[in-house]
Amino acid sequence: MFDERPWLKNYPSGVPANIDAEKYSGVVELLKNCVDKFGKKPAFTCMGAAISYKELETKSTQFAAYLQSRGLEPGDRMALMMPNLLQYPIAIFGALKAGLIVVNTNPLYTPREMQHQFTCSEVKAILIAENFAHNLEKVLPNTQIKTVITTKIGELLSYFKGMMVNTVVKYVKRLVPAYNIPNAVPFKEALAQGKKFTLNPFQHTPEAVILHQYTGGTTGVSKGAMLTNKNIVANVLQIRSCMEPFLKEGEEVALCPLPMYHSFAFTVNCCAMLSFGAHSILIVNPRQFDTIVNAFKKYPISLMTGVNTLFNALTNHKPMQQLDFSKLKVCVAGGMALQTKVFNAWKKLTGCGIAEGYGLTETSPVATVNPIDGSGIDGSIGLPVPSTIVKIVKEDGTDAGLNEEGEIYVQGPQVMKGYYNQPEETAKVFKDGWLVTGDIGMMMEGGYFAIVDRKKDMINVSGFNVYPNEIEDVIATHPKVLEVAVIGVPDEKSGEVVKAFIVRKDGNVSEQEIIAWASESLTKYKVPKSIEFRDELPKTNVGKILRRALKDS
Repeated sequence: MFDERPWLKNYPSGVPANIDAEKYSGVVELLKNCVDKFGKKPAFTCMGAAISYKELETKSTQFAAYLQSRGLEPGDRMALMMPNLLQYPIAIFGALKAGLIVVNTNPLYTPREMQHQFTCSEVKAILIAENFAHNLEKVLPNTQIKTVITTKIGELLSYFKGMMVNTVVKYVKRLVPAYNIPNAVPFKEALAQGKKFTLNPFQHTPEAVILHQYTGGTTGVSKGAMLTNKNIVANVLQIRSCMEPFLKEGEEVALCPLPMYHSFAFTVNCCAMLSFGAHSILIVNPRQFDTIVNAFKKYPISLMTGVNTLFNALTNHKPMQQLDFSKLKVCVAGGMALQTKVFNAWKKLTGCGIAEGYGLTETSPVATVNPIDGSGIDGSIGLPVPSTIVKIVKEDGTDAGLNEEGEIYVQGPQVMKGYYNQPEETAKVFKDGWLVTGDIGMMMEGGYFAIVDRKKDMINVSGFNVYPNEIEDVIATHPKVLEVAVIGVPDEKSGEVVKAFIVRKDGNVSEQEIIAWASESLTKYKVPKSIEFRDELPKTNVGKILRRALKDS
């Protein structure tokens, strides 16, 4: 089937058909290669403080040695729970050097969600920003966690700036609720202790699991996708292959507004950008748009990742409209559908288009992406990345033809090993060696793919399949609409009808006006029967709108 990949002819010049997924034994060897090449160049900057590639190597080794000194052994699980801070790359590479499996954890999780993840993965150690330690205290007795390391937001900043940031965070903004966790060790102390020990090197192999990356849980109970060294290395090389013709090693400055505990930012920003020798600018809270504005003012940003809601919000943020975007040459969107309106507004503002990609936690995460040179098809999720096959399967189990809708199946070296301790759930998503995504899509001319919607979000109106993405895309073009989400609600006559939730850009827009606007572009059964206006829509921490939360409200 590799000889039948119609998308290869549309790869930009310089993008290979395949990558060597076992070029490195694992992520640790990949990091070492980056350190050897880029040594003193800045690797990450956060709130004005920077660490070089060499410093990242040194500090992560110290952290690894400390973890070993606490009795943690290869294969033990360690949770990391914090926003984008310099502590994160140090900790994750340190944990991997010690042979541990990292469990990336959303810091906004409730105690119930934390306990589920920690018990499911049998976590034995955690590094947590102290802002969230009060929640950890509530569940700690119900877990296997014995080693707790805490960190302050400003812990790795200069002395006076760090003291100021930590004071404001704790006493002015009151973002650090009181907690009591005996024997918790500060991050800086762990690094200092690590200097006293020698790291016992761990022999990494491509097939070894290094991450339990939990699915968002937006369609049910969150599951831990087991991602191997090979999975992450393959996806890094796939992403690198797609971007390499357009980027220069050691010269790029990458903005990272999405949290690195999320699979998108971890693989793209934390790992793939390292392979380019890029200088990554970490944004602690992407909802504070002025921190993004200031990053563009201070640094020659040449690459940025984001999600549709972030790009949309930034184009409507007036200070963004005064910036110089002359250095910006690559923008990539994922996580949710990129709306045409948002793409056009962003390109008009910055002069740089957005290459929309598609993937899942289970694909490490990138499976397809539009060509970086802008030659992609509007509304598509692009072409499968190198060494990846994607196909569309109809409900009867047969392969779909061109422009026929069906479920998206994926094969490639970036596909996960399975869900940890959940063989039944694993069996549900694998069929004859293919990952069954649960997304509805189709293949168009030239091997381009389009995603129609999540299978579970599909609305059934009198037997007709209605996809929220299509309706949202239409309503989003209304000049008075800022954000929109669409769900199906029960109806006696038709089973379900369409309901839209809208955040207004202009308070004067009415329900009738929106329905009339939708009626111009959509057949009658797709037009919303009701509109609910809200001040904001529920979202994940990376900005993905939670339709399920709207259904439950």
